[in-house]
This record gives sequence, C-alpha cells and structure tokens, in this order.
Amino acid sequence: MSGLLQGRVAIVTGAGRGIGRAIAEQLVAEGAKVVVADNGASISGDGGDPEVARTAAQEMNDKAGAKNALAFTESVASPGVGKQLVDLAVKTFGGIDIVVNNAAILRDAFVFRADPADWDAVIRTNLSSAFYLINAASGVMRDQGKAGRGGKDGYDWGRIVNMVSSAGLYGNLGQAAYASAKAGLFGLTRVTAMDLARAQITANAVAPFARTRVTDIIQPANEAQKTYKERALKIGAHHVANLVTALCSPAGKPITGQLLGVRGREVFLFGQPRPVARLEAGAPGSLAQDLVGKLGGQFTDLTTDLEAFNTEPLV
Repeated sequence: MSGLLQGRVAIVTGAGRGIGRAIAEQLVAEGAKVVVADNGASISGDGGDPEVARTAAQEMNDKAGAKNALAFTESVASPGVGKQLVDLAVKTFGGIDIVVNNAAILRDAFVFRADPADWDAVIRTNLSSAFYLINAASGVMRDQGKAGRGGKDGYDWGRIVNMVSSAGLYGNLGQAAYASAKAGLFGLTRVTAMDLARAQITANAVAPFARTRVTDIIQPANEAQKTYKERALKIGAHHVANLVTALCSPAGKPITGQLLGVRGREVFLFGQPRPVARLEAGAPGSLAQDLVGKLGGQFTDLTTDLEAFNTEPLV
C-alpha cells in the first residue's frame, strides 16, 4: 500500500466482521491507526462476543507488523460510549481524524406486526450511535485543526463516513426500522457536512452493496429476490473499503455532503431529494385531483431497492 493515510487515527464501528472489518483493514494498510469497535452481537443485536473485535484487531496488527489496531468491545448504542471511544483513540494513538459509522442491526417486520422495542433498538444502534460518536469526535477534530494537526494549511484530515443503505432511499418490505434509521443517517450526514464545513471536516454517506451477514440471511420470497441474493453474494466487501478509503484520502477533501453507492467496481453518485414539479394549491378536493392529474406522471413508484438494483454487478 501507499501510506495514503499515514499519521491518521480512525474509529470504525461494526469493524469486527464484514464491511466494517474490510474498511478497518484497508485503513490500517494505508497507514492509519484504527480503533476496531465491535461488541460481537448477532445481526439482531442480541448477545455479544468480545473476541470478534479482538481477533480482528490482532490479525490486522499481525499483518501490519505493528500495533496499529486496537479492539473496543462495548456496544456503541449509548451516549457515553461515543466519548469513551474518542477518549481511547486520543489517549492511545494521539488524536482522531476519521470516523466510520458502520455498526447496524436488523429486526425486520411489517409495520402492522413490528414490536416497538425492536424499533427502538434498531434506531438506537443504527442512527443514534452515529450521532453519539460524531458529537464526541467532531469537537476534538475542530480543536485539533486549531492546534495545527496535519499541517499549517488547515485541518484537512477530518473525515466522517456514514454507512447508509439503499433500503433507506427506496424502501424495502418489512424494513421500517432499518430503512428509517438509514434514511435518518443520511439526514445526519448532510447536517454534519454543513456544521463542519468551516472546520474543513468532510461528511459523506455510502450505500454499500456487498456480501454481508444481512445478505446471507435473506430468505427470497420470489425469483427476483433469489437472483438479487445470488448477485449480492458475489460482491466482496473490499470494494466498499476502497471507496471509503478514497473519501478519507487527501484527494477526498472536496467531497462532502454527498450520497454515494458502491457495488463491486461500480460507484454511484445518487441525486438528493429536491422539488421536481410544482402547482398552485386549490381546495382539498381539487388539490388532490390536481396532484394526480398534473403531477401524477412524475410520482415515484414503490420499487424496492432489491428490484432497483437487480442487475449484474461489475466484480
């Protein structure tokens, strides 16, 4: 590797397995020191195994020939843990420059059958934990910039990457909690990019397509879903790591507030919600008629993300 991120310090959540681990491994390979945060829970968020993060960090260190990765085994889904993570990174490695919010759980159910406790757990892990960590890290990043970390030409090491999902953009059957959390995470990304622009800290969202524990447990209900799963299982997580590393690189400095997707060797730049049409409102009855008659041709249909990306990936 090129040492692209030499001197940087990163926190990657959900980094013990899958996409998170691939990201952490590539950041270490490019010279960064990384806190590998993962409590080893199941995909539903149950249980926990501290050896997941410890094993991942040890294998990264063995490969690097140095202690450049450190395991953190607590759940990130509570307000105080974000600060603990940042404090650990600063104490152990001397600062914090990169945050990758990747930790997520999945508890699917149709909205009319879902348990509110499952909703709360998913929102807490997939959305709130990202805010907790950004909240704790961004102040430290700003102070580092003022202190001259990374050079005298402005602090351009600060990078925040939030791993979202096409389910939060298109929707998917039975994924109210997961899709809502991921959609909210994109909103958090936009505001973070705005709030930290003056500090030259970037924030971007990445929707990954790759083999993960989520794709492994898909139970296809039809041929389209079966084909989607077969294609997804072909896509390695290293492609996602490649994009995240690029965003964290010096050349990634102008990229902020963006929504990107990666599927194998394909990288997508998504449009963001903006008005596409307008009309002058009348009374409720006529307004509904006008919406259908005048704007109905531009309505967004109910295509799921599985249907939208049901094509062969570039691998």
